Amino acid sequence: MSLAAAGPARITDLVGPLRRHWPLLPLAATVLFLLAPLPAGDATASGKVGPADAASLLLALVCGVQALRGRVRGLTPLGVLVLGAPAVGLAVSTVTAGDPYAALPGFVRYLQVFVLVPAAVVLLVRDAREFRIAAGCFVVLALVQGAVGVAQFATHTGASYQGEDIRAVGTFGPGDVMGMATVVAYGLIVATAAALAPGLPARVRRIAGGCALVLVVPLVLSFSRGAWIATFGAALLVMGLAGVRRALKVLVALAALGVVLVGGLGVGSEMVAERLTSITQVSSAPDQSVTDRYTMWAAAESMWRERPVVGVGLKGFPAHRDGHSSLGLSSGSDTAGAGQAFIKQPLLSPHNMYLLILGEQGLTGLLALAGGWAALLVAGLRRYADRSARGIRDCGLIALGLFVWQLTDFLYADIGGPSTVLTGVIIGLAAWWALPSPGRALRGPAAR
Repeated sequence: MSLAAAGPARITDLVGPLRRHWPLLPLAATVLFLLAPLPAGDATASGKVGPADAASLLLALVCGVQALRGRVRGLTPLGVLVLGAPAVGLAVSTVTAGDPYAALPGFVRYLQVFVLVPAAVVLLVRDAREFRIAAGCFVVLALVQGAVGVAQFATHTGASYQGEDIRAVGTFGPGDVMGMATVVAYGLIVATAAALAPGLPARVRRIAGGCALVLVVPLVLSFSRGAWIATFGAALLVMGLAGVRRALKVLVALAALGVVLVGGLGVGSEMVAERLTSITQVSSAPDQSVTDRYTMWAAAESMWRERPVVGVGLKGFPAHRDGHSSLGLSSGSDTAGAGQAFIKQPLLSPHNMYLLILGEQGLTGLLALAGGWAALLVAGLRRYADRSARGIRDCGLIALGLFVWQLTDFLYADIGGPSTVLTGVIIGLAAWWALPSPGRALRGPAAR
């Protein structure tokens, strides 16, 4: 072939896949736009529409256009119920709130994260190949953010931790210390699942395994106890579903990496040990952050007891917090470093998603949201055990691992910050796996 003919041929090779998968571009942008750094001092970006949020709105718009053209996946009645019930619960909580206008921003945010984005992911991702593309974006995001975090630890330019600016926070800043830990954990779970997946090529599994080992470092340097616990639980589930032999290989590799990093090189060994020890001291000698968390949990429960059916209304926790809290609650958490001066962040949520839903939305909201998540988890596990899905079990491992991580993290965290939009993507990927299109089972050859 001549050079003149080779140029157009290469362009055709690039344009063809782009034309086929172009609806995935807003989905990829929703994940990858979180690489954009936040301005210094903009700790939480609360109430602001970031690049990732704008991309998610475009994702919902593209989904609507494709639905009108009949180019989306079908949904079973269970899928319609699970994806649509939260919208009803949110509407009820907004209308019955003491100040519906104040609750309206919360309604929009919840609708975006728990209804629009998950539904768009389920409808637009047509096959296992597109699922893998979406999952791969999480790994890319995690690797870049993790690299920034490790550099922050090495150069003492991270967030303040025990008097030193060494906490790895990536581009999220010290006001969102869970941001980098969250996205790195997402990438670690995806990479671990891909490394253990029985149907993927050996080269892909080796690359995924290498990425998983690399991502352990920034996760450790985030000093985030919650991310460690959720990652450990989700990784155990993934390894258990993948098989005992594969799980043992991963555990040996992780143990060796831990010995080299912490024992051999001394990477934050004392601080990591202190952080791990603090996990077991939540009742005997808790630090102030744990005391604040317990106090806010009790406040959310008290709000629910006051209005058990519909709660105090969306965005109502800050207004009702002091009336339901004890004197043990501090005025806020201290943040500094990573290009930001000292700021005291107010405590505006109970740091438990289930209690936040219960306090603000009552049993109505909890049943609509958490009930749907439980249904997705059960359906996802059942489909993974189904032999008809054997050819795409890597998608099941990824979806279940991410979903279990999120459900575990919700025990001591809630939505907030720029990375919140990824929660909707993960729920959508879990629903895509758990709720296959009616009459179109995704089997091995077609998925490949």
